[in-house]
Parts: sequence; C-alpha cells; structure tokens
Amino acid sequence: MIGNLAIRPAIFLLLSALACAALPGAVAAREVVDASAPVDLSVTIYRDPDRSQKGQMNRNWPQGFAMISETRDVTLPRGASTIRFEGVAEGMVAVSAIVTGLPSGTIEKNRNADVLSPAALVDGTLGNRVTITRTDPATGNPSSQSAIIRSRADGGLVVQTREGYEAVRCSGLPEKLTFDRVPAGLSAKPVFTINTRDAEGGTYRVTLTYLAWGFDWQAHYVATLDDRAAGSSGGLKLMSWLTVLNDNNQSFADATLLVVAGKLNVTSDLKTLAAAPAGRGLQLVCYPLGSTAAGSPIRKYSRESRQPINRPNSLTVMSSPQSSEMLDTVMAAEEQLGDLKLYRVPERMSVAAKGLKQVAFLQRDGVKAGFVYTADCFARAKSAEPTAAGMLLKTRNDAAHGLGVALPSGGVTIFEPSSAGDLLIGEQNLRDYAVGQDVEIQLGQSNQVFSACKRLSRRHPNEAGARWTTMQSTITNANQAPINFQLSTGRAQEWKIGKIRGHEIKDGMHVINATIPAGGTKTVKWKVKLIEAD
Repeated sequence: MIGNLAIRPAIFLLLSALACAALPGAVAAREVVDASAPVDLSVTIYRDPDRSQKGQMNRNWPQGFAMISETRDVTLPRGASTIRFEGVAEGMVAVSAIVTGLPSGTIEKNRNADVLSPAALVDGTLGNRVTITRTDPATGNPSSQSAIIRSRADGGLVVQTREGYEAVRCSGLPEKLTFDRVPAGLSAKPVFTINTRDAEGGTYRVTLTYLAWGFDWQAHYVATLDDRAAGSSGGLKLMSWLTVLNDNNQSFADATLLVVAGKLNVTSDLKTLAAAPAGRGLQLVCYPLGSTAAGSPIRKYSRESRQPINRPNSLTVMSSPQSSEMLDTVMAAEEQLGDLKLYRVPERMSVAAKGLKQVAFLQRDGVKAGFVYTADCFARAKSAEPTAAGMLLKTRNDAAHGLGVALPSGGVTIFEPSSAGDLLIGEQNLRDYAVGQDVEIQLGQSNQVFSACKRLSRRHPNEAGARWTTMQSTITNANQAPINFQLSTGRAQEWKIGKIRGHEIKDGMHVINATIPAGGTKTVKWKVKLIEAD
C-alpha cells in the first residue's frame, strides 16, 4: 500500500506534464510584442457615398472613408503571441482589417477600447503605489509621500497613505498624483491587436489594411477666361484642386495618397462599426457635503446626462485645430478603377490629423469654350413680357476642346480679366462629367439678352385636340457680337414639334438653337402638338 501511494502521485504528475506539453497554447501565456512604426503607408480616400454630386463635404463631420495600408516590421517569439499595432486611425473599422505576411496568419483580432486617460490611468494602477503631492496647510509648502490607489475612477478616488484611507482632492488645497509608469497595454494612441502563432519565431514584414471612417474629398475648379467676346467661342484656363480632409486625430506621414471618384455602393454602417475608443474623464467626489438640515448641495443628474468633470492637473488629450495645406508643384494622375476613376498623387504626402490638404490634379490652358444664352418657351405658358436670358459657359470634355479627362464633381469659380485685374463673374457646383460629355456652367442672368414668349394660336394646346399650336419667341441681343441662343420648348416625351432648323433633343427636352446678330432681334416660330392627342 505504501508503494502504491508513492507511485500514484508520480504517475499523476507525469500525466499532467504530458497534458501541458500537448496543449502549449492553453497553458503558456501569450507574449505581447509591438509592431514597428509604419515603414510604408498608403491612404486611398473615398467620397461620402450619400453626398450629392453637387453637395459640399462637411468639414466638421466628414462621412467619407479611407482604405489605409500600413507596412510594419514585427519580431515574433516561438509559439503563441499577441501583436500590437499602435497608432491606427481612431475611425478604424476593425472588422475590415486584414494582416498579411505572417507565417501562420491571424487567429484572433481585437480593437482596444481604452486609451490613455485620467480614468484609465487610475484603473490600470489600482492596488499599486503612486506619489501624492499635497500642500501643507500650515506652511503652504508642497510635500510628497507614497500612496496606494484603493478605488476605481468611477465614483471618486481613494488612496491609502501612512495616515490611513482618504479621498483625493477633498482638502480644498492643491493636490496631484504622480505615476511612475503607464500601465501595460495602455496607450495614448488607438491600438489594434491580433493573436498569432509561429513555430520557429523570426522577424517578418507584415501589411495591415483596413477601412477608416472620418475622411472625405472633393474637387474645386478655377476657370479664368482669356479674351471674352459675348457669344463667341474663346478660350479659358482651367485649374483644379483635390481637397482632402482627415478628421481623425492621427496623421499619416509620407504616404502614397490616392482618391477615388464616383459613387461606391456601401451597405455597411461604417460610422457605427468605427466607434472610436474614448478617453474617460476622472470624476472626483468628496463626502460628506452639506448637512441633514440644509440637504445636499449636489445637483441630481440622470446617468445619461452625467458628464466627466474637467479638473486642473488631470491628463487631457487635445485635438489640434484643422489645418490647411496647399501644394502647387504636384499633379495627380488619373487612372481607371472599374467604372470609377482613381487619382494618384505621384509624390508622397503627409495626410495631417484634423487637416485639409490641397493637391493640383488638372491644369489646362486654351480650353475651347463659349457662352450660350438660354430661355424657355412652353406651349402651356401665357404670353409674357421680355425676360432676361440665362447665361451658360459651355465646352465639351474631349481632347478637341482641350480636356478629355474625367472631371469629378465639385465647385467651380470663374474669373474674367479686366483693367482692374481678374474679377469674379460666377460660382457654381458641378456634377461628375465623363469624357465626351458637354460641360455647362450656369452663370446667372444676362442684362444684354432678352426673350419674349408668345402663343399665336387662340386655342389652348390642351383644347386643340390633334391640331398644331403655333408658338413664337422674340429674342433681342444688345451685345456688340453675335450670340448663340438655346430655346427649350417642352419635354420630348410629351410634345411633338414641327420641322424647324436648329432643332434637337437635349436631356429629354426639345431645343431650338439659333444665332442672334449683334445688336439685333430675331423671331423664331414653330409648331407643337401633344403626343397623347394623336
């Protein structure tokens, strides 16, 4: 019996050792390793998919996103380990993250929810020693001593000193805590971690790619007319900028910068998936306050409305104001990305935190363009007095007119030379224009060109049955040069129009084009009929 009793514990210990050897990942703690700072960066920015083509991006709340690719070096130990990627974008969509270059891939990935803050610093030091410095009420001199944090940061801060237990900041005199170190795993920058395993161990170059919320971009064009003669074709200089916005608190230095034009179909709620880790403030509460007779002077707040109190000497992370940077020596190049357009900046750029950057992507001299005056004259309209015609600056997006590149949506500002220098004559928002499309920029109303619309037939077109209705427009041009005039006469799906010179269907409308002589008047007559009357 004695021998058996001696042998059984040995057998048990041996079996336990074998079991531990068979399951090293379950017993051995994972070693935490930090990936290096990025050795290469690429930032591809997509416009807010819900913003209209003519809408402006919201600088205070951008709702576009970016695809960020970071190349880093990491040295793995043998066995299981956790890799920390410090400094990822706070708007990171963690579920989209992919890490390539590891020998055994990714076992698990996590987005750290806590960042360095007063509350996180206290919670991470719970039960450990800090230095508390207080003011001696007798002498007014500061004195320091060791203390142990005995409470969490969610209802007051209690420390233990040689005098006993006491609440911090309840003496009414200046007090501060000094921490010897930052708790392990706590960082002032957002952190993304993955678990992996390497049988041999070694140094690897890995790439972390992920989507991030809080970016946007748009184009803006500056057009300067050369020698304008009203109504005649001339030239203009066209310059365009890409304005890139990064609303994250992280900068991406020396990065390859790309932007994508066109509307991407996005079904995920990236804003919700990219909930950024938030630093928690420190609430310091002292008891007792008031008296049983007077009641507590503390106002009652609901849990939802209670906010952290900003205190002196607490750790505060400040966001820098949005900065703006303009570069005029680099031109972005256009590339094809499926049905979308990709603009690549040929030189590396720094996409600054909370910043705007402008990069030139188009510069054309001698773009052929001309002015077109416009008016409407519909059969159902009553006869009216002469009204001012609209003005369009018109060109075509092709090589023959000096363009021939995709033009992403954005604002356009138009200047005209004068004896006092270049003067502003118009500003509009443009939609996306593909190669081969007509580009029209509305400039407002003319004070030199007027048109008067009149129905010559007595009967209203709704009462005319299958009969034709005769219409007339009288156009006057007070300019010293002939002009091109464009008259819209009704929807093509609703009306037929009699044969007339200069007629075409444009954007679903019947349009009559005419040339009006300098200082002259021209009368245009045509016939229309409702299609449903046939």
